[in-house]
Amino acid sequence: MDSKYLYIAIILTVGVAIGSLISLNNLVVPTVQNSDKFIHTTAYFLISLSWLLTFKQKYKVLKTSSLIFFLILLYGIIIEVLQKVITNYRQFDFFDILANLVGIIIAFILFFIVSKKKCIK
Repeated sequence: MDSKYLYIAIILTVGVAIGSLISLNNLVVPTVQNSDKFIHTTAYFLISLSWLLTFKQKYKVLKTSSLIFFLILLYGIIIEVLQKVITNYRQFDFFDILANLVGIIIAFILFFIVSKKKCIK
C-alpha cells in the first residue's frame, strides 16, 4: 500500500462526501448546463484513480480491483441516498450515479492501460 496515495484517496473520498452533503445556499455556484454530471464524473474518476494507486501492487488481483470498483460505486449510491434522506436541499438522482460510474470506468481503463505499459511503479 502506498501511503502518499492513501492520504490523497482519503481526502478526496471525505471531500466528496462533505461537498455532496453540505448546503450550498450561500455559495455562488456557476450555472453551466450539465456541469453537475461533469463534476460527478471527474470526482469519481479522481477517487477511483487514487484508490487504485493506493493498492497498485495488488491491482492485478481481480478481487482487489473488483472490491475497489464496487465499494466506490456503492459509496456513490450511499451519498445519493443520504442526499435524499438527510438533506432538504439535495435530491437522489439516478443520472448522478451513472456519471459516477462513468468516472469509475474511465479511471479503471486508464489505470490498466498505463499499468500494462509499466508506467506505474
